[in-house]
Amino acid sequence: MAAFLTASAAFVMAMVALGLLRVLRGPGRADRVMAVQLLGTGGIAALLLGGVGGGLWAAVDFALVLALLAAFAAVAFVDGARRAGRPDP
Repeated sequence: MAAFLTASAAFVMAMVALGLLRVLRGPGRADRVMAVQLLGTGGIAALLLGGVGGGLWAAVDFALVLALLAAFAAVAFVDGARRAGRPDP
């Protein structure tokens, strides 16, 4: 079971690496922020799968902290866009 969870974590990280292309080549700021949210979600999933599969329960705590940071980043982006008062090009 641990090998399956570790392989799943590796697969999730490979998909996150593909999502990094959208961060680098995104046409607008909103696309890039959504790609960063994908990176955060994939990182959380990989930490949870790897932590449970490897018996590293501290990784689960770190995944929860990463989830909070990703939520705050999304709120900060929306607040900044609202204060600027202009749509994303």
